[in-house]
Amino acid sequence: MQKEYQLDNIPKTNFFSGWIKKNFQYIPPAFITLILLVGQFTYGILDNYVYLIAAIAASLITEIILARLILGTWKNLASAYITGISVGILIRSNVLWPYIITAIISIMSKYVLRYKGRHLWNPSNFGVSWMLFLNSMNVAGLSIQWGSNLAAMSVIWILGLLIVNRAKRLHVTVAYVISFVILAYVRCLITGDTFLAELAPLTGPMYQLFIFFMITDPGTSVSTKKGRIIVVIIVALVEFVLRLNNFIYAPFYALFLVGPLAKYIDLRRSKPITQVKQG
Repeated sequence: MQKEYQLDNIPKTNFFSGWIKKNFQYIPPAFITLILLVGQFTYGILDNYVYLIAAIAASLITEIILARLILGTWKNLASAYITGISVGILIRSNVLWPYIITAIISIMSKYVLRYKGRHLWNPSNFGVSWMLFLNSMNVAGLSIQWGSNLAAMSVIWILGLLIVNRAKRLHVTVAYVISFVILAYVRCLITGDTFLAELAPLTGPMYQLFIFFMITDPGTSVSTKKGRIIVVIIVALVEFVLRLNNFIYAPFYALFLVGPLAKYIDLRRSKPITQVKQG
């Protein structure tokens, strides 16, 4: 009876907070699924459900096989699901194979392109960037904006900010968005386009995935808060230059170029775990 009384009197906020903390790894996959559903029911961002399922399946199967062969373990598939659904959302093609190949390449990058036991590229950023760059005749990227649907965009942004805050990466998203807004104004002065036209990409599902998943990826972020802020500002600056040179998928290419180099430098400067403990 005493145990039951104690359980009944645990504050609900503490119980909810504990549940979130214990199961947080499943929150980002649920959130990216919400982005997909909102985009699909609002604007029909998917060309074919089969292509999306194929990308997710290829990602999950590749993760399972490589984790067993290389690491000898069974990995939680939440990250692989995020990669697969990201590929399914971001890639556009009239044929099936780019979805499958992009998903496989994305997951393989985690196991092949490593330094000090850590992968350097965000998986979906790596796969999508390569596919868009090398197969531009067969593949395009998602470029739909939420438009005037303020309700859809508000839901995504509120939930996204709550999730990255819980993951202790809110400063990354905020630093990038502020940099993007400032540089969008500079671009409008250079190009003559309106400020709203330069700002419009932030309202699209492509950028929702970019700012809430790719640039905030804990596995490929540098180790310090200050370092992460500096990195995303540099990413925004490189994107700015690429946009001025008419690179359509500038954010992906910018992160592809800057992120791994920053992670490599960060890992080189970091002390081995044994030295940190002894110090």
